[in-house]
Amino acid sequence: MAESLNVITSLVEKARIAQAKVATYNQQQLDEICLSIAWEVYNDENIAILAKMAVEETGMGNVEDKIKKHKGKVLGVIFDVKGVKSTGLIEENKETKIRKYAKPAGVVGALTPVTNPTATPASNAVSILKGGNAVIFAPHPKSKGCSKKAIDFMRQGLKKIGAPEDLIQIVEEPSIEATGELMKQVDLVLATGGSSMVKAAYSSGTPAYGVGPGNSVQIIAEDADVKDAVAKIILSKCFDYATSCSSENSIIVEASVYDDVVSQLKAGGTYLCSPDEREILEKWMWITNKKGYRSINPAIVAKSAEVIASDAGLKVPGGTKILMVEGADAIEDDFFSQEKLSPVLTIFKYEGFDRGMEILTRLTDNCGTGHSCGIHTKTDSYVERMSLEMKTSRIMVNQPQAPANGGNFFNGMASTTTLGCGTWGGNITTENITYKHFLNITYVSEWFPPVKPEDNEIWGEFHSKFEK
Repeated sequence: MAESLNVITSLVEKARIAQAKVATYNQQQLDEICLSIAWEVYNDENIAILAKMAVEETGMGNVEDKIKKHKGKVLGVIFDVKGVKSTGLIEENKETKIRKYAKPAGVVGALTPVTNPTATPASNAVSILKGGNAVIFAPHPKSKGCSKKAIDFMRQGLKKIGAPEDLIQIVEEPSIEATGELMKQVDLVLATGGSSMVKAAYSSGTPAYGVGPGNSVQIIAEDADVKDAVAKIILSKCFDYATSCSSENSIIVEASVYDDVVSQLKAGGTYLCSPDEREILEKWMWITNKKGYRSINPAIVAKSAEVIASDAGLKVPGGTKILMVEGADAIEDDFFSQEKLSPVLTIFKYEGFDRGMEILTRLTDNCGTGHSCGIHTKTDSYVERMSLEMKTSRIMVNQPQAPANGGNFFNGMASTTTLGCGTWGGNITTENITYKHFLNITYVSEWFPPVKPEDNEIWGEFHSKFEK
């Protein structure tokens, strides 16, 4: 414990020295920092190294998709922050005589998940340093090597432009004790990962942004473009073997298009398990842990469908990309209704949108409340109803959920790898976490002649409506 304390104290001290040097940087200098570090985790040579290391070290996902993830996420984040004001006077309202001045939050402690060990720190570093902050990453122990390589690349980017390298650091030997101490000593915590990690962040005594668990669900309505919907779901579900918390875990399909959807899913490499195979698969995917509870088997996380099937003892055709099971009526008691972190998909059939909404609500209330859901439809009233009724932070319409939730060039969502889930998911915000969340804002207010409304302006209509 004493050793962890000394290591973290040293990292934080160096971060504070580095952050103090850039606290007075102008906007151009901060933007140059972001461009330089982003390039180091965007250029093809470095990305290839990171992707290969991540797969070899964690055994999760695949190199090709991790390369695509880096290219998409880093480019998206740098596109969002380039040219945006993040220091000094950032906004002025001459009518209200309010001016807003942005200042750094300070030193940020960023916890990084094993499922996304290189693209997450790459994206988060850009957002954090945009405001003149410093960051110390606490990686998962099983991905510390590849995460450190990503940090090393970004430190090279800082060195190239003469910025303090200690603006970006990493806990090289991560542990529960070290991460806990980091969260106590920094000014702000960013927790991207499992629910236990997020709870620890909120319990650290330091202001924190956390994320809730995912369990994305898509409805395919009767008027959906089935070919387009299925293609997007396959793309999303297969990407990096479903390491993303935004990968569709279940789809709810209207009865009139159900057979067409299943047929096209099969044609796209999906294997529909029989009831007996479903039972075999469940026993392999959820095993009893040391505490006596059944939980997800680490051996299936972000593995290919063929590997999962083989390890479970199932025979599936070569080229199978997704394993699919039919959903159970007892949603709350069925493991397949939960987040699966693997290319395993649950399919439900519904008749009438009321029934579809019931299934959707039960699925997300059971697991992943506040995270996201989506629908493939041309009916605005369906989208409106979901928007009004669902306890969710994101609803994607006619989009692949995994690449859409965290922002993409085909939608207006802010680019990020960290998704807030609101109070529904035990988080402080429903927003996509961006550079704005790492700024302190000073409000400067000037006096102007009072503009005070008369009582009748406020209550006149109200009183007249209820007068007898």
